[in-house]
Amino acid sequence: MSSGGQSSEVPTSLPVDDWLAELGDSTGAPGGGAASGILLGVAASLFRMVAAYTPDDPRAAASAGRLVELRADALRAAEADGAVSADFGAALGLAPDHPDRDVRVRESALGAAHSAGRIGRVGVELIREMRLLREIGNPHLSADLAVGAAALASGIAGASVTLRANLRTARAHHASPTALSEIGAEASRLSHAQQEVEQFSAALSSEFDD
Repeated sequence: MSSGGQSSEVPTSLPVDDWLAELGDSTGAPGGGAASGILLGVAASLFRMVAAYTPDDPRAAASAGRLVELRADALRAAEADGAVSADFGAALGLAPDHPDRDVRVRESALGAAHSAGRIGRVGVELIREMRLLREIGNPHLSADLAVGAAALASGIAGASVTLRANLRTARAHHASPTALSEIGAEASRLSHAQQEVEQFSAALSSEFDD
């Protein structure tokens, strides 16, 4: 959606304050899906920092390289989701008696679900790096790793709920069983990933309790 002549696709290269202002506006683009992608970008950056502070292990150096790519993937997915969100909002904004409304909403909901799945898959890839850095990372950076794990859990959870909400809308507008099954399988994978990271994050955080 767009407002006041602004572009519906908000680039993630905006300054943080400007991007958050766009997120808080009533345009819906960016929205929750894009915000989930940004959280994954934060997680990737924190994990990358832990890897950078672990200079004597080639596995950490390799992880650092992968994390740069995953951060870029998260941001690209977040930016693309803004455009998808705009299309979805436009479809929902059609008059109830518009002859194309059902098809438009169905197709845009499926597109939005796939976009959320793309974001979620980046999160799933980050799990391996999180676990590796827990094993080999500089112990002085354990708090930063814990913060990254919390951001990862939130990002995957956001992608998961966004996907499931879009799946429900697509189902209500008569999406095919094949399309629903594919997205439903993605939703199940994200749900399991979310539980895995939340458990990891809680265990890591508990180490700082007195």
